[in-house]
Amino acid sequence: MSGFAIRLGHAFARPELLDEALTHPSVPAGERRGDHNQRLEFLGDAVLGLVLTEALYERFGDVAEGVLTKARARLVSRETLVGRALALGLAENVRTGKGVSAREGRDRDSVLADAFEAVVGAVFLDGGWEAARGLVRREFGDLLGRVLLDLREDNPKGRLQEILQEVSNETASYRLMGKEGPDHNQRFHVVAEWRGQRLGEGSGRSKRLAEIEAARSALGRLGSDPAILHPE
Repeated sequence: MSGFAIRLGHAFARPELLDEALTHPSVPAGERRGDHNQRLEFLGDAVLGLVLTEALYERFGDVAEGVLTKARARLVSRETLVGRALALGLAENVRTGKGVSAREGRDRDSVLADAFEAVVGAVFLDGGWEAARGLVRREFGDLLGRVLLDLREDNPKGRLQEILQEVSNETASYRLMGKEGPDHNQRFHVVAEWRGQRLGEGSGRSKRLAEIEAARSALGRLGSDPAILHPE
């Protein structure tokens, strides 16, 4: 157990929390030193989601809400959590009851994913927000980088920038054409321009979202008529 705690990068002031996090509900009550990990799993699920939401929000400033939501769902999926659990060595440390295994069989993925969330919950209770945040960011750091690559297809402004930079150092500019509606429900209208050309137009509930739609419109136009970038 001590070696596993070192791997977590957190010294538990209340080691019973880690023991609880690593105890599957299949362990009979008479064989447990405390409770099983379902309540910690519940807590850890919420902490994990918030830490990853914060990380995505900070890292992908030009990515729309819907894409960020998809990225978070991918990061907290059972498949991803199992991978993180295996990398952390949970399969060798989770205690399960008879007929349930964290190493193989039909129960393995559920046991590992739940245990990973429970460990996050235990670290949060023992060390607070910063300790849990540090653990999650360490364990998901490489995956956030991969998500960045995956999100490129859903980042119209970034894609447009790359295309234009292949032609010149001039970048696209986004001009606000107007806005309408009451203060609590406004719509912004933006055009994407480059070298005096209007490449695309977009609308959205914020200037940023309108710019994203304008970039998406520009990409559609360039896809059907690439000669726009090479006028005679």
